[in-house]
Amino acid sequence: MSTQLLAEDMVDVLGVRFHRVTMGQAIEKILYWVQDGHHHMVVTAGPEFVMHCLADESLKQLVNSADLVTADGIGVVWAAARSGRPVPERVTGVEMVLALLEEAHARKQPLRVFLLGASEDSLQACLRVLRERFPGVEFAGRNGYFTAEQVGDVVAQVRAFEPNLFLVGMGQPRQEQFIRSVLGRLQPCVAIGIGGSIDVWGGTVARAPAVFRRLNVEWLYRLMTQPSRLRRQMALPRFALRVMRGRAGRS
Repeated sequence: MSTQLLAEDMVDVLGVRFHRVTMGQAIEKILYWVQDGHHHMVVTAGPEFVMHCLADESLKQLVNSADLVTADGIGVVWAAARSGRPVPERVTGVEMVLALLEEAHARKQPLRVFLLGASEDSLQACLRVLRERFPGVEFAGRNGYFTAEQVGDVVAQVRAFEPNLFLVGMGQPRQEQFIRSVLGRLQPCVAIGIGGSIDVWGGTVARAPAVFRRLNVEWLYRLMTQPSRLRRQMALPRFALRVMRGRAGRS
């Protein structure tokens, strides 16, 4: 499979460039990139993140320079379809990375994975689960609680492990900004922002039940279980209005 991404493989959603890939295609690209000797950045973005990009031009430029940007949100899938350039499916970070690890394990492809983020207890729970599930993959990690003065130590710890897959779960857009700022100081690897996936994989936080996922309303489950998210979720109707009005500038 070719890993080259061409203009026809992309769709513009309110100025943010998404790649029109299936889950399988995204996994193939990443498994190729982890061994090609270059730095790569992967972003999984939903409507809330697109709205962040509309408010921050530098963030939009950062995302549009990424090697792969997937539609992590049914709102983005809907917006792409409205534009006449639909994406084939929703590709979420929490599912894509697990499928990637499954595929690497099945192929016996060597993989060294460093996880950065979450609390120490949550991180250790996640590492235990992943090591048991994927015994052929090497894992290491560090919690996400560090100061700006400690970034050099964090980078040194990641470098010492020499990962070819660097997973950063510090929330958007902080994790993407962090990846961009340190990626060039690491050995060649693929870096992916994974949000709260560490908590989910370790069992600290439950993901939405399957019925919510099938109906593409995970946002509703999160709002029901975490009412404090209401202010954040208001980005969803604002996103929909911007798409319908077509008022955003193009990149």
